[in-house]
Amino acid sequence: MSKKVVTFGEVMMRLAPPGYQRFVQANSFDATYAGGEANVAASLAQYGYDAYFVTKLPPTELGLACKFFLQKYGIKTDYIKMEGGRLGIYFLEAGASQRASKVIYDRKDSAIAQVQPGEFDWPTIFADAAVFHITGITPALSDNAAAVSLEAVQAAKKAGLTVSCDLNFRKNLWSSAKAGAVMSTLMPYVDIAIANEEDAEKVFGIKAENTHLEAGKIDDGGYQEVCRKLVERFGFKKVAITLRESYSASDNGWSAILYDSALNEFYKSKKYDIHIVDRVGGGDSFGGGLLYGLLQGMDNQQCIEFAVAASCLKHSIPGDFNLVSVAEVEALMKGDGSGRVQR
Repeated sequence: MSKKVVTFGEVMMRLAPPGYQRFVQANSFDATYAGGEANVAASLAQYGYDAYFVTKLPPTELGLACKFFLQKYGIKTDYIKMEGGRLGIYFLEAGASQRASKVIYDRKDSAIAQVQPGEFDWPTIFADAAVFHITGITPALSDNAAAVSLEAVQAAKKAGLTVSCDLNFRKNLWSSAKAGAVMSTLMPYVDIAIANEEDAEKVFGIKAENTHLEAGKIDDGGYQEVCRKLVERFGFKKVAITLRESYSASDNGWSAILYDSALNEFYKSKKYDIHIVDRVGGGDSFGGGLLYGLLQGMDNQQCIEFAVAASCLKHSIPGDFNLVSVAEVEALMKGDGSGRVQR
């Protein structure tokens, strides 16, 4: 199978106070760059794939700094357009113990939000590619971005790619009603749907029964029914749902389920109790791991175990990117989670 994968979306500058400082305490901010689809590309690049990220960046020093940051971690930037708008920013205050993390967005009128249909040559971009990945964040940025997202998934299907979509609902970008209307137009072109424990409810009104997220109670049977309803509505080949049990901002339970609609079978991963360094990008690292497993021809159980182990490790890494190797993920899958010094 081709080693080329393509993702499309927004990449932003991430500004975070050092350590666990609050915004009101900070005298400086650490700068990195991130975005849902770029995070997935970063994972796949670490795993040895030719991961191309498609976006627009402003033709300024900040745009160049962002482009160089992506290249530093092996992401292919050949199809990035350097024109228009501004670079979006998000501010992150890392939570700890019972204090939740906070995110403030400053992304209005970013370069990618101003994208126009027809700007990207999708047949060229998708030539020789195996997978296209997008999230529900990109069509939420603007009506134009939604139109280009639809254009992209249609072109990807026409080119014979497997299309993956993480629903990734963001209430600060759009309402549940608009998300459901817009995302419903994209879903017929999607093969693999990825969601967290809330996305299906927020976007499509499909709620898991016997689950109370605030109390950390998650019922597997409820999410199996969510998977079935998503497949009934949209015909997905596979649906994966990450299950986060939030004991506190610092400690979570982390697992996932995968539904194969052709086999009508569910696969549940091992659960990890994780102590969090940085949880932002955790879902994207799961998506990157899942796509790696599928591209490698792993069976369904191996796929979900690899994805969950990969995203478990991401929670130990500052920044949005999951900078781990296949060997490190496989070691954790085999039970080496001791954290002992390797020498």
